[in-house]
Amino acid sequence: MNVREAVLQSIDDAQASFLEQGPSLVERAAKTAAAAAADAEGVDRDARFPYKAFEIAREQKLLGVMIPVEYGGFGASIYDVTDICYTLGRACASTAMIYAMHQTKVACVVRHGHGIPWMETMMRRVARDQWLLASSTTEGQNGGNIRASAAAVDHAGDTVSLVRDATVISYGAEADGLVTIARRATEAAASDQVLLALAKDDYSLKRTLGWETLGMRGTCSTGFELKVDCPSDRVFPESYDKIHAQTMTPFAHLCWSSAWAGIAAAAVTRAQAFVRKAARGAGGQMPPAAAHFTAAKMSLAKLRALIASNVDAFARAEHDERALSSLDFQSSITLLKVQASELAVETVMHAMRTTGLSGYRNDGEFTMGRHLRDVLSSPIMINNDRILANAATSTLMSGVPASLRD
Repeated sequence: MNVREAVLQSIDDAQASFLEQGPSLVERAAKTAAAAAADAEGVDRDARFPYKAFEIAREQKLLGVMIPVEYGGFGASIYDVTDICYTLGRACASTAMIYAMHQTKVACVVRHGHGIPWMETMMRRVARDQWLLASSTTEGQNGGNIRASAAAVDHAGDTVSLVRDATVISYGAEADGLVTIARRATEAAASDQVLLALAKDDYSLKRTLGWETLGMRGTCSTGFELKVDCPSDRVFPESYDKIHAQTMTPFAHLCWSSAWAGIAAAAVTRAQAFVRKAARGAGGQMPPAAAHFTAAKMSLAKLRALIASNVDAFARAEHDERALSSLDFQSSITLLKVQASELAVETVMHAMRTTGLSGYRNDGEFTMGRHLRDVLSSPIMINNDRILANAATSTLMSGVPASLRD
């Protein structure tokens, strides 16, 4: 066993020892999902934060699962986190998406904060106090282009300040902390960015936009004027371009996709129940739209395989900067968001067509309305058209595999 394998084994042993004190991560996720499912209709109807689900998530210590054991967490892997996102997605889309966004921010702190006292303090607070971290990346008129910032960090001795027109901060009013990007300094270019990890005392929010949407209503993704005044150690020393490529994009796309797959799985489960009930009522004869159920199952299988393949690729390259920066990996992890979102929508549509009017109705046991409205957010959450346009050059430069296993 080499040094790296020995270190990984020691982490696995520590995580196992820690989890022996209570339920497994699967059990913790299931308890949280049960609470999320029970409250999902009300969260959607009232466009309110899923308080009940996150009360249980905190009790189950799910917010700090990825924090290393030495800082009080479970040291969970990308496999663990994406599985939890999938489980929550089957119960409540808003809960799953909030959890996915939170874990993406936690990943940035964990993977780029070692050796920095404030970042290590934040890790301990997420693990001990179950802090919920929000994200502020969308700004002004940038249309979701998070690799260009208008607002700049203003440095004054040991403190920094920032004023940001944040058109979207999901669950910003409910969060215990915030991770945001900005230009490095007032004279810096829009793409010369830094990442800041902030406690609630480090910033103030003034609401500027509401959140009355078709789906994902419980994410409460309202707009705010964000004002930051804090110690300078809240700024990551590493440039944001590196954090973006190595951590922000991979975790965001893997966790979001897993949440969308959970929504799709919930719709397929409902369609399956419809087909079984219809077949029983017709003496075993399948309903006319049963072919759409087969298509839904196939589409869901492709979606899950796509995510699993990318999770495996990231896990293999997680500690290899060269591999993470490679053209092939960056193209694959970027396009995962596009492919997964399209497949998730396709799956839910096939599930709805399976159920016909029973799925189209809002007042029956087989209703698909909430699932469809929620999953339709996926192609426009950082618009797929923008991603495809930006990826055109890199995909053109990437080679075509010569064999099935290249």
